[in-house]
Amino acid sequence: MIQRHSEEDAAAKPAASVPPAPAGRVTLPAKVPLQILRPTQSNVPADRRERDRLKLVAAQLIKDEALVPPLSMAELREYGKRVCEVAEVDQIFQNYCSVLVNNESWRDELAQVPFDRRLLLLPKCLRLEEHCPAPFDQFGLLCKDCGLCSIQDLSGEAHRLGYAVLVAEGSAIVRGMIETGKIEAIVGVSCLNVLEKCFPHMEAVAIPGMSIPLLQDDCVNTNVDMDHVWDLIHLTSDDKTYRLDLDDLKDDVKSWFTPESLADLMGPIPEQNGETDTIGREWLARAGNRWRPYLTTCVHLALQFDGTLDEQPEVTDDIKRLAIAVECFHKASLIHDDIEDGDQERYGEDALHVEYGVPVALNVGDFLLGEGYRLIAGLDCDGDKRSAMMAEAARGHVSLSRGQGAELCWTRAPRPLTSLEVLGIFKEKTAPAFEVALRLGGIYGSADEATAGVLTEYSESLGIAYQIRDDVEDFSGASDSNDLTEMRPSLILAIAHKLAREGAEQELMDSLWRREAAVDDVRADVESLLKERRVLEKARELRDAYEQQAISSLRTLTNPTLKGLLRRVIGKIFGNDLIEGYCGEFEARNADGRAAGSTPAG
Repeated sequence: MIQRHSEEDAAAKPAASVPPAPAGRVTLPAKVPLQILRPTQSNVPADRRERDRLKLVAAQLIKDEALVPPLSMAELREYGKRVCEVAEVDQIFQNYCSVLVNNESWRDELAQVPFDRRLLLLPKCLRLEEHCPAPFDQFGLLCKDCGLCSIQDLSGEAHRLGYAVLVAEGSAIVRGMIETGKIEAIVGVSCLNVLEKCFPHMEAVAIPGMSIPLLQDDCVNTNVDMDHVWDLIHLTSDDKTYRLDLDDLKDDVKSWFTPESLADLMGPIPEQNGETDTIGREWLARAGNRWRPYLTTCVHLALQFDGTLDEQPEVTDDIKRLAIAVECFHKASLIHDDIEDGDQERYGEDALHVEYGVPVALNVGDFLLGEGYRLIAGLDCDGDKRSAMMAEAARGHVSLSRGQGAELCWTRAPRPLTSLEVLGIFKEKTAPAFEVALRLGGIYGSADEATAGVLTEYSESLGIAYQIRDDVEDFSGASDSNDLTEMRPSLILAIAHKLAREGAEQELMDSLWRREAAVDDVRADVESLLKERRVLEKARELRDAYEQQAISSLRTLTNPTLKGLLRRVIGKIFGNDLIEGYCGEFEARNADGRAAGSTPAG
């Protein structure tokens, strides 16, 4: 039986399969075991950005040399070495770069193969072995769609497109499928060892094959770049949906918040009584991750991008203004939050109320709210769209205020809160900002009612996961504020309170929740309790579960562009776009090595 959370720790069914929760209520997702994110093995670049850069270098080499596949193993090794030289990286990455060269050489050919003539090959041990209920037959794993690993996500999407899918060991199955002649292209995930064995078979029959290497090959808890796999599954010459560059788009969005760009898009600052405008613009231009305006832009572009365009749809001044409006709402909420919570810093600098005083900061926050509505009202679109966007922004503002209000009212009579109560605050305090960003982009891009519903489910799970991550970072000191130190409702404290033993531990947690003791004064005892009860691990498990619930909510989307972008956005925001698994073909060898005392890769 698959273990599920209790009221505190475990979950009900995913949100996509149940009616929306009433206002103020939150549904818990199905439990997802905590992923073990590990360093890469020594011959795979450790930094994701470096892996992406090498991919670009390999693509340019294929173009410059006009290389035609299939390339022999000797050629792949030669050009893998060339990639390392051009990129000025250690030759230890030669085999990894050889895989990239092979992929890029086959890209155009594979894109021409219909989905229903392709095989998606996943390593069988991608599954979460401890929890997996799936049996095996002679072809591999028979997935039960339990939702506890990414096999269901990847194989489900591949089946929808028309792929044949196998979750099995590498080289032998690949060779057998090639020999049947029933497939014309292979998309695979495997370790470098198995890929090296597969390439000669694929070269011999000149079959297009592209693969994403696992980041470790020691057959236990290995990882892979998840969005690379997703992109490869959807690669086609007809639909350029998944070729939108999310990283470039993120940089573009950030560029809209320079003082010069804000002046162009928002209009000049009045010569008289312009101090408030000046402070507001400076606050908008300050540091920030810009996730919310980025999401607005992503949704709009995805809805415009029907797969027939050769280039990304035009980013108009109006979509930029809509994105800035979303950031106006967000930055206003930060100003007010910092005042209400007593936070002294934001983005590593003085908070606005510290710099200018509370009255001025309050006024600037109100001003930015007005600017957000002004920008929406001035968009060049039909009246119904403007009205719907204004209503959506207002609804989100009300919900956010209710969530913040619940937290502020708690401070007047502090008491221990359950995990569900804390998550309910997260749902109203953090999720609305994501929902507004997504739905405004949807409304402006003419999303239908079903798509709008998916955006709501997605944003709720995304927002809660985002806030849980903040709670974990608060404890580690990685964020500007610290809910633990400032004694605000925290999921970490809620889980710790539930797991504390009766007696001294329970008294300690009660005193923290009632603000009778400060965390810094009893930090050693708190850290000991959190470690012994695995509180941070449980919080991360819940965060991962909400991330998976956000992924699950996308299954009913019929717009492939939007679905793909939102799927990848999760990896961009949380930075853990990895899945677990290992190559079964080398499991015995590595198990013997570990038994003999050797150290696993990474």
